[in-house]
Amino acid sequence: MNDFTSQVSSQYRAIHQKLIDTYSKLDPSAQLESTEHTSPTGGISVPHIFTEGDQLEKVAALFTSAQGDSLPSAASQRNPQLANKPFTAVSVSTIIHPKNPHIPTAHMNLRFFNVQSDSPSWYFGGGFDLTPHIPYREDCVTWHEYAHDACEDVNVYDRLKQQCDDYFFLPHRQEHRGIGGLFFDDWTEGGFAAGLNLVSRIGQAFIDAFSLIFARRCEVYWTSDEEEWMLIRRGRYAEFNLLYDRGTKYGIESGRRIESVLASLPPRVKWHYEYQPDSLRCEIVAAHLQEVLKPRDWLDPEAIKS
Repeated sequence: MNDFTSQVSSQYRAIHQKLIDTYSKLDPSAQLESTEHTSPTGGISVPHIFTEGDQLEKVAALFTSAQGDSLPSAASQRNPQLANKPFTAVSVSTIIHPKNPHIPTAHMNLRFFNVQSDSPSWYFGGGFDLTPHIPYREDCVTWHEYAHDACEDVNVYDRLKQQCDDYFFLPHRQEHRGIGGLFFDDWTEGGFAAGLNLVSRIGQAFIDAFSLIFARRCEVYWTSDEEEWMLIRRGRYAEFNLLYDRGTKYGIESGRRIESVLASLPPRVKWHYEYQPDSLRCEIVAAHLQEVLKPRDWLDPEAIKS
């Protein structure tokens, strides 16, 4: 492990621990299971899984360090010159599936690849996004305010937001998975130190933004109809992860422990044939959500009125 990979590994482990500490404080009732697994090639996977909380049904926080003789195709599609080269990779990721449908599903992933080629090549990737079931415009604005501040540059934010909107889209449904956030690949801009600072800010912004949104919604009463609606919407999340998510494909192609690769999936989900909301409340929520999922400038007061 060279110096760049070691520095990223140290920083990602620190973010991983912050995530664990945050979830423990947000929902102390959740049960925590943690293990550490090693691979034959010398990599490690450290998943922490919270389950059966009063507010958080399932939360996964994972740190992974991997190495191999051949970079998988899911990680080299945009850089074919790096295919089949020896590599090291480090990542920290998290997914939050709430029990309370007023709390949104949230996801973050930060990754780093260091590939041995004729010219040594490293790059960062990652981002975060928010997937509400019952949308609150205030929460959408908060999410994008923290995303904007993490970028420290409106032009960078605009680019990463657009990439997030483009990536988290379900073509077969013709709808976006959530209200977006940030997404980027192959990031080398400004050099290694600048990249490491960017992903560190993104990790902290995710923690701060979700904690604030959680505090607003954790005491909101929910009905059985609203919970049913949340389970239906979780189906969209599962469809994206299984059909399109590059991280899932990379994990499978690189031979990672399958329990860790699929830890992002929700514990409960429903698909009803030609589902129609059972109550006027859920019918209104469904119509509102379809409008909220359309990409917009969440930092423009006029743009978010429609």
